[in-house]
Amino acid sequence: MHTLVFLSTRQVLQCQPAACQALPLLPRELFPLLFKVAFMDKKTVVLRELVHTWPFPLLSFQQLLQECAHCSRALLQERPSTESMQAVILGLTARLHTPETEAGTQPLCRKHALRVLDMTGLLDDGVEQDPGTMSMWDCTAAVARTCIAQQQGGTAEPGLAPIPVEVRVDLRVNRASYAFLREALRSSVGSPLRLCCRDLRAEDLPMRNTVALLQLLDAGCLRRVDLRFNNLGLRGLSVIIPHVARFQHLASLRLHYVHGDSRQPSVDGEDNFRYFLAQMGRFTCLRELSMGSSLLSGRLDQLLSTLQSPLESLELAFCALLPEDLRFLARSPHAVHLKKLDLSGNDLSGSQLEPFQGLLQAAAATLLHLELTECQLADTQLLATLPVLTRCSSLRYLGLYGNPLSMAGLKELLRDSVVQAELRTVVHPFPVDCYEGLPWPPPASVLLEASINEEKFARVEAELHQLLLASGRAHVLWTTDIYGRLAADYFSL
Repeated sequence: MHTLVFLSTRQVLQCQPAACQALPLLPRELFPLLFKVAFMDKKTVVLRELVHTWPFPLLSFQQLLQECAHCSRALLQERPSTESMQAVILGLTARLHTPETEAGTQPLCRKHALRVLDMTGLLDDGVEQDPGTMSMWDCTAAVARTCIAQQQGGTAEPGLAPIPVEVRVDLRVNRASYAFLREALRSSVGSPLRLCCRDLRAEDLPMRNTVALLQLLDAGCLRRVDLRFNNLGLRGLSVIIPHVARFQHLASLRLHYVHGDSRQPSVDGEDNFRYFLAQMGRFTCLRELSMGSSLLSGRLDQLLSTLQSPLESLELAFCALLPEDLRFLARSPHAVHLKKLDLSGNDLSGSQLEPFQGLLQAAAATLLHLELTECQLADTQLLATLPVLTRCSSLRYLGLYGNPLSMAGLKELLRDSVVQAELRTVVHPFPVDCYEGLPWPPPASVLLEASINEEKFARVEAELHQLLLASGRAHVLWTTDIYGRLAADYFSL
């Protein structure tokens, strides 16, 4: 239930002109709740004025839009309203162009003026945009336009110069938006509106453009670099990595499609790989590393041995790992610190099974999120792994989609997982019992594309639900919807 303070605040904001006039008379302590209610209810006139007259040094979306004592609605877990986001940006623009002594009906003390607008942490689910909400791409563009307009519009009206405001954002860039975003970053240098990137995600961006963006980012702000679909190869990576390594506070590095054939290594390829390893050794704060779809067969020891600190999140999906890679990881300092592990697309059914079980044993005390999509795990391998898997007592998420498991195997997993009190989500495959004429062993492509018998699967779902009810685990979500839930982000674990 909403608190009386929340309900009263919502009532105050019903008449927006009157609410704006009343802001100078209201206690500063009410401003955070006023912001949340105005953002939630799209009271854009009030929202703009709240930002315009904000009485604290920090305005943080992560603090203001979270679930709170007054309202259980967590707006950060929803796509932000376009109207509300635009109102925030308009309020910021108005603040920068208004002499401080005229910002509202009462003068603001310079030492308490807004200095940081933190817009990070907004939902970026990657789904098709609702016309009434704003995607991260649109948010990036809106903030960038404000930076450019501020630089082109000159300074504030006569009076005290505007106090610089640092705007913290998560930036998304591709080929189409690169030039625009680069101009925004350049415009923010020396401007009262300083753009500060927390997380950078660059998709399908040429190497030279990626380097140019990295050179414009503040080394003190960046915590994550995520390079997707860039097909860098070892040569491209060796060019980019020294520019990434200058960010000494970087906690998360996500690289994909880094190919160098270890079976037929070239001299240049080896030199590039050694240079990449040397640069990786410069990171002092790195806690997450993702190398999805990169050929790391037999080279995992070289990669992980260069790191100065243990990783807490490691994603090695479709990396063609060998048994010796898993054995090294199990013995390494990283294993006992892992909170998130993704081994999807690596065949764990044969000689890799025993080393994988050893890795699970090593990580059992800390592991929260385990992703094993398309790992060729059938009932035999799953049942052999259950004793060590159930020792992961803190596990919250288990992903098994795309593995050839039967209904009997799933029921055994459900029964044994009852001891895992923290488990909340299991993404399981369609049981092989629900397919017609399935070849054995079935390739992952067949499991992902072949048709299933809907009636059989409906019976499976009903039986799993009854087993969950009988074991007192109705709160645990068992689903085949691999796209229905966002992958747990390392920073939210």
